[in-house]
Amino acid sequence: MTPKPQTDIVFDNVSKFYGEVLGVNRVNLSIPPGVTSLVGPNGSGKTTLMNMIAGLLHPSRGSVVVCGVEPDDAEQFFRMVGYSTQYDSFPRGLTGYEFVECYLRLFGYSAKDTQRLAWEAIDRVGLREPSARRIAGYSKGMRQRIKLAQAIAHRPRVLVLDEPLNGLDPLARAETIALFQALAAEGSHVLISTHILHEVDLISDHVIMMNQGYVVAEGQIRGMRDEISEHPMQVLIRCDKPEYLASQLFGEKQVVEVRLHADRAGLLVRTRSAEGFYKLLNHIALNGVQIESVAPADDDAQSVYEYLIGHEESTR
Repeated sequence: MTPKPQTDIVFDNVSKFYGEVLGVNRVNLSIPPGVTSLVGPNGSGKTTLMNMIAGLLHPSRGSVVVCGVEPDDAEQFFRMVGYSTQYDSFPRGLTGYEFVECYLRLFGYSAKDTQRLAWEAIDRVGLREPSARRIAGYSKGMRQRIKLAQAIAHRPRVLVLDEPLNGLDPLARAETIALFQALAAEGSHVLISTHILHEVDLISDHVIMMNQGYVVAEGQIRGMRDEISEHPMQVLIRCDKPEYLASQLFGEKQVVEVRLHADRAGLLVRTRSAEGFYKLLNHIALNGVQIESVAPADDDAQSVYEYLIGHEESTR
C-alpha cells in the first residue's frame, strides 16, 4: 500500500533562541493546506516561525517538517517553498520582469519556460505594463506585488509571506487576497503574517495567534471563540420591541448584561452560555417579539486575540 503523502507543515516541540533571547518556545503545530494567518504584534515570533518554515533558520530544539520534507534537504526545499520578506531588497537597475526572470534561472528551466513562468506570475499580480520599468521607480504597493510575483513564479507548494498586504491600495489588496484564496484552492499552503487583525477573518482558513514567542491559540476563529468560556459572548439583536425584550432578559442567569442600542432599535447582550441564551431567545420570539437579526459581536480575530492575550499575560 502506497503511503499517503504528507501535506501538513509540522512543528514538533520547536524552540528557537538567539543567544539568551527567546524567538519561539515549545511550538507544536500541524498546519494544513489553505490560507493560514500568523497573528501577533511585532516581536511575537511570527517571522521566526516563518523563517523556519522557509528553511532559513534551524530550531534550537525540536523539528520542523514541511510537507514531508526536512529543511536539511536544501534543494527540494528551495523548489517547494516560495518566500517574500517584509523588507525591500532589490538588485540595482533591474526591471520588474528581470527581477522575476533571473530568479527562475536558478531552477534550471529552459529559456522558453523561464519566460513563460515569469509572465504568468507577473500577470497574476497585475503588473504586466509596469514590469518593463525599473523597480527603483515603483511605489511601495508595486514593490510588494513584484516580490509576490517572484515568490509564486516557480509554482511552490508552500508560500510564505511576511506582511504581504502592507502598502497596497484597496483595489490591490482585494486582488491580492483573491490571489491567495485561488492559490489555496489549488492545494497550496499560503502562510501570511499580519498584525492587522480586522483582515484575518476575511483572509484565513486557519489562524495561529502568537505572543512573546508562544502560540496562544490556533484553529478557526469561531472555534477559538467558543472555547473561551471565561469571557462572556456578546450578541447583537435587532428587533421591533427592544425595551420589552430587554425586560424579559434581565434576571435570566445566562445573561450578564443588556444594553439598548443608541437608536433604540436593538440590544447588545452579554451571555456566559450562548446555547442557553439562544434557546431563551427562541422562546421569547414565540411570544410576540419580531427579531430581525441576531449576530455575534465579538466572533472575530481582534476580540479573540484581546481575550487570549489578556488571559495569557495574567496567568503566565
